Amino acid sequence: MTDQHPAQFERGTDGPKVIVVGVDGSESSLRAAAYAGGLARRQHALLAVVYVQPVMAAGAAMGAPVAETTDEIAEGIVAQIREATERVKDTFEVRWQFHTFRGDPYGGLVKAADELKADAVVVGASEQAGHRFVGSVAIRLVKAGRWPVTVVP
Repeated sequence: MTDQHPAQFERGTDGPKVIVVGVDGSESSLRAAAYAGGLARRQHALLAVVYVQPVMAAGAAMGAPVAETTDEIAEGIVAQIREATERVKDTFEVRWQFHTFRGDPYGGLVKAADELKADAVVVGASEQAGHRFVGSVAIRLVKAGRWPVTVVP
């Protein structure tokens, strides 16, 4: 390191240290979490489980309890993850953290990956038919070209 070139964060030099996985409660996102958990275990990496709470301005404007609903979803996902880790704790050990971000799924995962200095991002394949034409979160993450992205079917 020289005075002219300060030390910068370097991704993936010795294998991933932080693997971010996006979860939303869907079957494909839970499969992605299981896959990412296996990667984290084998690589001795931190598994950062990320739920992006959607900001639904239209629902909030109509008086819907949006924040409470998305908080309940996040709590349910944490409960599922805790239950799964409890079942395998004597066989496998994985260091993991749960994070929530607010916003759209793509923006939230980008923010999470940047803030957590992710070496890799894992997401489930979109279960919505329209995404084949418009573009899924996974495709947008791949196109961003900032991290290795694994899409789990």
